[in-house]
Amino acid sequence: MTDPADDKGHRWFAFFYGATMRMSEKRVGPLRRELLAGLTGDVLEIGAGTGGNFTHYAPEARVIALEPDPHMLRRAQAKLAAMGATNIDVRRAPAETLPFPDNSFDAVVSTLVLCTVRDLPQSLSEIRRVLRPGGRLVFLEHVRGDGLLGGIHDVIQPVWGWCSAGCNVNRRTEDALRAAGFTPESLKHIKMSPWMPAIVGTATVGLKEPASP
Repeated sequence: MTDPADDKGHRWFAFFYGATMRMSEKRVGPLRRELLAGLTGDVLEIGAGTGGNFTHYAPEARVIALEPDPHMLRRAQAKLAAMGATNIDVRRAPAETLPFPDNSFDAVVSTLVLCTVRDLPQSLSEIRRVLRPGGRLVFLEHVRGDGLLGGIHDVIQPVWGWCSAGCNVNRRTEDALRAAGFTPESLKHIKMSPWMPAIVGTATVGLKEPASP
């Protein structure tokens, strides 16, 4: 189920996003490859965008890739068709309401997505719900800077968000992961550019709360 507010999507942003990702592949591609190459089993990707991760999945991974924006989705479907990969299934759905039962996946992949979801705590709760015990969240996310850079991020956020389909340049994603019950197994702080810090790594969850009787 998608949010009715997203039915029209962001046609022009989808076009420029795809072009931007192609230009940044030299920098971001190795990070994607390192994160995704070893994934096997049932994998869920949220916010697949235009399909930037697709070429980095191993054939052994059974991937369901979700994208809520219809224009992004069409570009992802076209890329998948051109690849001819049979282990990836692209569907439309938002991260806030994942259309799967509890304990459905061995891994959930989020690359440059959690900055844009409308409800970050709800999205992380849904990710935790669909992960199997011992499952991992695999992530590459840009985050709010520290000190002066963080202040600049706060100031530019209204314009940034308007220009970038709701992206939050000042989102404190690492804090949100920990608050949602995720424990980083590996976490590196990197810079995607001099003004764009990011976190990359994997995280697991502890024992899930038992269902109410």
